[in-house]
Amino acid sequence: MEDLPESVDRHILDHRIILALKAIMDASGCTLHEAIDIFGVRYEQLRHDRPDDFQVSREEYGRNVYT
Repeated sequence: MEDLPESVDRHILDHRIILALKAIMDASGCTLHEAIDIFGVRYEQLRHDRPDDFQVSREEYGRNVYT
């Protein structure tokens, strides 16, 4: 995966999904659909590597977010 700014991880961990997607698009110049894919991969990596750093559970994380 390409290098992402630290702000992406912070947004993901703090449940700021839209800001994370925007940061991914700004950093990589990708489309929204590509950013969603990158987000998904990074989210899973963070869930695996840093589960205690998340603000909400896996079940609550994507609630009311529709892409």
